[in-house]
Amino acid sequence: MSTYAELVCCSNFSFLEGASHPEELVAQAATLGYQAIAITDECSVAGVVRAYKAQRDYPQLSLIIGSRFRLQALDVVLLCPTQAAYQELCRIITNARRRSHKGDYQLSEWDLMSVRHGIVLWLPSGAESDHHWATWLLRYHAERLYLAVRRDLADNDHPYLAHCRMLASQYALRVTACGDVLMHHPERLALHHTLTAIRHRQPVATLGRTLLPNAERALRPLPKLHALFPPEWLAESAKIAAQCKFSLASLKYSYPKEVVPTGESAMAYLREAVKQGAQQRFPKGVPSDVGATIEKELALIEALDYPYYFLTIYDLVRFAQSRGILYQGRGSAANSVVCYCLGITAVDPCKVDVLFERFISKERDEPPDIDVDFEHQRREEVIQYLYQKYGRERTALAATVIRYRLKSALRDVGKALAIPASQIDFFIQNLNRRDKTQPWTQQLQQLGLDPKSAKSQQWLSLTQTLIGFPRHLSQHVGGFVIADGPLYELVPVENAAMAERTVIQWDKDDLETLHLMKVDVLALGMLTAIRRTFDLIAQTGGPRLSLASITQQGDDPAVFARIQHADTVGVFQIESRAQMSMLPRLKPACYYDLVIQIAIVRPGPVQGDMVHPYLKRRDGEEAVSYPSKAVEQVLARTLGVPIFQEQVIKLAMVAAGFSGGEADQLRRAMAAWKKKGGLAPFRDKLIAGMTARGYRADFAEQLYRQICGFGDYGFPESHSASFAVLAYVSAWLKHYYPAAFYTGLLNSQPMGFYSPSQLMQDATRHQVPVLPVCVQHSGADHCLEKVGEQWGVRLGLRLVKGLSMAAIDRLLAHRPETGFTSLSALQGIHLDRDAYQALASSGALAALAGNRFQARWALMDQQRQLPLLAASDDEVALPHSPSQWQNVIEDYAALGLSLTDHPIRLMAQAGTLGRFTRGVELSQCASQSWVAVAGVVTGKQSPGTASGVTFVTLEDDTGNINVVVWAGTARAQSRAFMQAKVLKVHGIVERQGEVVHVIAGKLIDLTPTLTTLSVAAREFR
Repeated sequence: MSTYAELVCCSNFSFLEGASHPEELVAQAATLGYQAIAITDECSVAGVVRAYKAQRDYPQLSLIIGSRFRLQALDVVLLCPTQAAYQELCRIITNARRRSHKGDYQLSEWDLMSVRHGIVLWLPSGAESDHHWATWLLRYHAERLYLAVRRDLADNDHPYLAHCRMLASQYALRVTACGDVLMHHPERLALHHTLTAIRHRQPVATLGRTLLPNAERALRPLPKLHALFPPEWLAESAKIAAQCKFSLASLKYSYPKEVVPTGESAMAYLREAVKQGAQQRFPKGVPSDVGATIEKELALIEALDYPYYFLTIYDLVRFAQSRGILYQGRGSAANSVVCYCLGITAVDPCKVDVLFERFISKERDEPPDIDVDFEHQRREEVIQYLYQKYGRERTALAATVIRYRLKSALRDVGKALAIPASQIDFFIQNLNRRDKTQPWTQQLQQLGLDPKSAKSQQWLSLTQTLIGFPRHLSQHVGGFVIADGPLYELVPVENAAMAERTVIQWDKDDLETLHLMKVDVLALGMLTAIRRTFDLIAQTGGPRLSLASITQQGDDPAVFARIQHADTVGVFQIESRAQMSMLPRLKPACYYDLVIQIAIVRPGPVQGDMVHPYLKRRDGEEAVSYPSKAVEQVLARTLGVPIFQEQVIKLAMVAAGFSGGEADQLRRAMAAWKKKGGLAPFRDKLIAGMTARGYRADFAEQLYRQICGFGDYGFPESHSASFAVLAYVSAWLKHYYPAAFYTGLLNSQPMGFYSPSQLMQDATRHQVPVLPVCVQHSGADHCLEKVGEQWGVRLGLRLVKGLSMAAIDRLLAHRPETGFTSLSALQGIHLDRDAYQALASSGALAALAGNRFQARWALMDQQRQLPLLAASDDEVALPHSPSQWQNVIEDYAALGLSLTDHPIRLMAQAGTLGRFTRGVELSQCASQSWVAVAGVVTGKQSPGTASGVTFVTLEDDTGNINVVVWAGTARAQSRAFMQAKVLKVHGIVERQGEVVHVIAGKLIDLTPTLTTLSVAAREFR
């Protein structure tokens, strides 16, 4: 039998058309004994890197890069025999995509006429227009043109075959066989029908001939292909494949050059910048050991030719500095001394133990990785700076592949199978994805899905297969690719959904596979909040603060005292339920304790059983010992327990003899071991290396188990060190400038774990005055206002629901300095009716018109819309004011918070709650005692380490209550667990030091008593 290459193959990166992953297509082609396979998604190369990565495991199979295009009735595939052809293909895709909105493309005849290097495969339509296109294609591509014939054994198979033979004969065209493949295996036919239905937004049952008639568009065994095609057609496919020598491995990245002044070398410029920065960072002189580290890092940067990378980041942060944009670099490379001197990070590397081999190494043979976080409300300025500096041709964002998840797959498959929308909604709304102990398929059966029904079985099976399928390309949160030349010579560029944004067709994992540089321009809400707080402090007569000015003061005992008592609502990184539970146990007292605190409450240390040993050693309950001096040097700062990724890697180096490059390979294997079992090859080397160096076998086994525990959750010390700076600064600001801190947080929403309502309640508990929204005094943003001798928070107009920014701007532009004299004066600025109603509902008109009801009535009266009122000059007062309950309900509806009262207090006064214990009283309850608590559900968290446990936060009128709901409890009382907005919980108090939880037993949904309250719980998974 002659060999065969599949030259026309569509993966699921032809969204909602291909029914198999690129990896599946590659593996199946190798199994079937094909010579080569081409991935030819439509106007896209989005899936080729995954195919390239998979093909490494099958060296006998060649991978061909190509793409398919449709223009009117013309259907062609372009294959890349050379790198010039690949660059040509990327240019065509880029032009076609940039002409159209996201998700579409517009191909022109000129695009195809311009092909000079690619192989052209023509798939005739079977219509009369094929004669026109045959002539047209021969005019421009005679030397590279092939007629590709498929046989899908449909009802027109023989007429179509005869038509293709006629075209080949009449126009003297070379013919090759192809499968026009849409799936790797015939079993995917049902899924392809489902994808077709989703694409057409119609049920499968209504699509008729739109659906594939059979499974012949799958990869087929060679014997079957030989029965369908002449041997010479099959042989031609192999000859074409043999011409295609191009591989993605040949792509080379070239750094942008304009970051270096004309006439200077990149390395000399970098050295000078580092020298100047070192003088600023170390005004008393650079310590000798720091100077030696700088020289070591610079030497390696020069050896690996990375100066342009660091200078690109340096240029970026200098722009941010020039605009007053707060930023913070993180990552192992960012925490190098070089980056500290360049001002990329505020983390003093002398205070942390960064692993140099994670910085850069000769064995890694890839660019370093630096993430820079910018204020989330100003990052767009940085993004547009990059576009302006390098141009649209040379820079774009990396893509993010949006994939089907459980809910979206259930919904789309359900629609395709014509399952009633009400049933789909019911199942999805009541599905508890946090319950890791019970598969979602079983949950659906418990909710009433008939497991014996054929349609139910199809729904479950097709949903399971569809989960993980790519749905579309979106933009990465901030990963920029910047090239020295046209970016489309590396990868196609297309429009993003957001205006003024362009993205490449590969995501960050693809870039890592190909060792292409990415600059991460990320957004961080806390940086916005901190910068806004700094500005507020300066505006009200305080000092001009910075991250460095606070951290250089040293560790403040008063700030750490608050942290130790978990008084950290709104504080960066240590505000979550899990962190607040750990703070009183770990009792951080210095900066490095915060570094550990942030990293230890992660799935890696928890699953690796490192938390309890560390706490016991810290509390003196367990002795600290080290098997050697080398291990002590690695683990001394964490009391002999590996907490960070870097420590695990260092242990492999000092205890098992791993080289820097081997240690980094171990890190990568750690990140993927759960999916691919990638740690197994390292086990023997680890244990053998350690025992050969005199370590006990049980210590070696323990280290391996800890590595496995880290899985893909290990947290790098470099990231934790960067986050710890922001954690401390935010805690410091909360302690010394609470009003400014809360105002900065409010003006930076949405961000963090807590809603504006929770933040304002926390502010009140800290004796910070909070003033209501007022049309006379409020600005657009929240602001500081003097209340007696202290500063308070005045809520801003931006909080009012239904009030547009245009209306706010108009109101503020026309508001007199002394305020409006009357409601009529306010109406004289001619806002729309909805704006006045929103202001009245929020209570913002109290200074002009009294309570909400009176304000609404006055608005109706003033507008004189009714003839009866128009004839009268008398003001009519309402006989009743709103009740306290009505005020609270309206507050939540109009503002999302209430300064008037708390719904739990009002419900308690009304007697609807029965007997219960308030949150502030729980600290007085004995451990293991039975209590009832009640509150508004403000958050649900189900961490990866929680084994199906959900941590629910209830808010009553005294504060937050921490409730632990076991999976079985949630399952048995799923309706109350899933749907309650106001929840009463009967349970057992569990105390551990200052940490108090309630272990839920009975859940009671009290939402019906509060049906008009608008409170949305924040769910974190």
